[in-house]
Amino acid sequence: MRMSTLFLRTLREDPADAELPGHKLLVRAGYVRRVAPGIYTWLPLGMRVLAKVEAIVREEMDRIGSQEVKFPALLPREPYEVTNRWTEYGENLFRLTDRKDADMLLGPTHEEMFCLTVKDMYSSYKDLPLALYQIQNKYRDEARPRAGILRGREFIMKDSYSFDVDSAGLQKAYDAHREAYIRIFNRLGFEYVIVHADSGAMGGSASEEFLAVSEYGEDTFVRDEHGYAANVEAVEVPQAPAVEVTAGPAHVEDTPNTPTIDTLVAALNERHPRTDGRSWTGADTLKNVIVMLVHPDGTREPLAIGLPGDREVDAKRLEAKVAPAEVEAFEEKDFAAYPMLAKGYIGPGVLGSEKASGIRYLLDPLVGEGSAWVTGADEHGKHVIDLVHGRDFTADGTIQAAELREGDVSPSGNGTLHLARGIEMGHIFQLGTKYAEALGLKVLDENGKLVTVTMGSYGVGVTRAVGVIAEDNLDDSGLIWPRNVSPADVHLVATGKDEEVFVKSEELVNTLEAAGIEVLFDDRRKVSPGVKFKDAELIGVPTIVIVGKGLADGVVEIKDRRSGERREVALDALLAEVQREIADHDDAR
Repeated sequence: MRMSTLFLRTLREDPADAELPGHKLLVRAGYVRRVAPGIYTWLPLGMRVLAKVEAIVREEMDRIGSQEVKFPALLPREPYEVTNRWTEYGENLFRLTDRKDADMLLGPTHEEMFCLTVKDMYSSYKDLPLALYQIQNKYRDEARPRAGILRGREFIMKDSYSFDVDSAGLQKAYDAHREAYIRIFNRLGFEYVIVHADSGAMGGSASEEFLAVSEYGEDTFVRDEHGYAANVEAVEVPQAPAVEVTAGPAHVEDTPNTPTIDTLVAALNERHPRTDGRSWTGADTLKNVIVMLVHPDGTREPLAIGLPGDREVDAKRLEAKVAPAEVEAFEEKDFAAYPMLAKGYIGPGVLGSEKASGIRYLLDPLVGEGSAWVTGADEHGKHVIDLVHGRDFTADGTIQAAELREGDVSPSGNGTLHLARGIEMGHIFQLGTKYAEALGLKVLDENGKLVTVTMGSYGVGVTRAVGVIAEDNLDDSGLIWPRNVSPADVHLVATGKDEEVFVKSEELVNTLEAAGIEVLFDDRRKVSPGVKFKDAELIGVPTIVIVGKGLADGVVEIKDRRSGERREVALDALLAEVQREIADHDDAR
């Protein structure tokens, strides 16, 4: 690769639309270019990094005996109609019609295609177990594409699927994929954690996510001191234990101008002080939040959620529990349709399927039976005190919806929860028979009986991996690629105007490339050394070789991009030095 002819244009200023440090540098260094929100062009340097990430994924998938296929990205509607995902995907699905008005889609994921292809070719238990994978473009019409290639509308994913005759075979395939993923992410080099996850619309039993630990992550996960880790959507908070009722009869009090928890607590402490000597807090109040569920078929259903007033509803936890429905705010027009709801003063008195509103009412498990609360009295300016769950009100059920907090008791029963943020890099599911049953994927077992094939699904975000590595490997000057995914092993910079510098640089490049070493050669003659050095720092190849003034003394300079260490080496020792650096990296792996 010669910089004089390489399709590359580096930028000195951050692009206006880039948010994260790594994203800014990927654009500035000429790896990707934005086409539209969530859609990017991959340029030559970016393609080299992407190819190396793909190679790592392929090697580890091949290692467990999975076989590569490739399905089209443009797909017919019918299989997705059979599994109901044409509807369930809602607005996230890119839909289009062909010239004959047939409905088509751009594939968001390919369970249906894998399932139907195996059905077409295999019919006996003797054909199984089987594992297939592809590395393919996926399309999801994200409402809020952000963070560059970390959350795009077009992206590359490795998705693989296992096919077995029973749950024992599925478990074996799941374990094999789990170990392959550990090797993949260890090789890619970023910090990650494996967490229990919610299966969501994918269905199935077991589900785990591989999250790259990152302050820029959109996923919140929790872990405790004893190894428990889970995505917040998958955390099952234990039901608060029932307690003996000690509160006196519930009583309604005037609490004017108290539509929020803070104003309510202040009014309670001023006008209705507690008799036990402590002050009222938000934790003593019961907040009743109403949202609107929009189901895939377009129907709208209000849902009321009761939780302690010092907690907020966690949108992601709630969305996971009501999927495939989407959650929207309960707006003024919705309140108008339910005049019995006193906004800011809603209580359990009107909530519930059998109550005046008819609105389904679910309580967070933090609300235990026998506990007493201050909550809305369903009349503006009034609250009820000492309303006891189980004595004075009940609900239609429970829902895991309250936000989790640092220091909460771990669901494992040991230790406390610690919150962190991460980027989803891989997700593995034990799908079971959901898709095989819907699409009729059956085989004859050893007794000649038709049985439904049981499946596993396993995904890796390939383009996302490039973004995660970039965010994890940078400094103020630019990117710093790990050697195994770098676009080159060596960035050789020829400086000055002396013809001998360029002649000798050509010889060194030829020597390195003959030894199998990838070189990015800055052979530009009308560019100043300062610009070349800045570009080398920005592009981030791990070893920078500078050919210039030292040539008269028979030496060149080697700079380690990560440590910044510089040293001079003799011309005839350069190959050995670079080979040693590459070997040291391989040994470290």
